[in-house]
Amino acid sequence: MARMKLKDLRKMGDDELADKLSELKADLAKLKVEVAKGTLKKRAGKIRYDRRDVARVLTLLNERGKKL
Repeated sequence: MARMKLKDLRKMGDDELADKLSELKADLAKLKVEVAKGTLKKRAGKIRYDRRDVARVLTLLNERGKKL
């Protein structure tokens, strides 16, 4: 999955953002498990971008005043 742009995220509705957030959190959890097992080699930098994407989505939801 490509990195999320704020402009693209702003076009999404609240339900879409909530779905994207759960998807990103699941991907991040998988990456963290791989790190713990020591099997993550090529995609080690992806954790940083996934964390930032989660923060972007949460920021947008908070700006809109929606509770999760």
